[in-house]
Amino acid sequence: MKKILIYFAAGCLGAIVNSLTVWFFGDFGITKAFNVAIAPALTPGWLYPRIVWGGIWGLVFIAPVLNAHPIRKGLLFSLFPTIIQLLVVFPIKAKKGYMGFDLGILTPLFVVFFNMVWGVVTSVAIRSAK
Repeated sequence: MKKILIYFAAGCLGAIVNSLTVWFFGDFGITKAFNVAIAPALTPGWLYPRIVWGGIWGLVFIAPVLNAHPIRKGLLFSLFPTIIQLLVVFPIKAKKGYMGFDLGILTPLFVVFFNMVWGVVTSVAIRSAK
């Protein structure tokens, strides 16, 4: 139970850092400079589900990866939410086209980067909690 709580909490922390990064990139016009329409408002309605899902995704870190450095493990496990975001959420749920291309041609690169932030923060937090 302790392990699950640590992984969930670490995933939530990773999601907070990820969300602040996404918001910062949008608020400061970084995504817009690359013709990507990702610029969310920092509101509880936007933030809360991201934190919960980040915690749920944090549970993938239970899977053993032998001799994996925390950063490598974080980068590897960040691919799971990235794939779901690009192949399920954007095209089916959000109706933003395959891989979110309706938001801009570089959208997948930003999604990969933002999820890498989540993965590394989550992995380092788990390592710090042990």
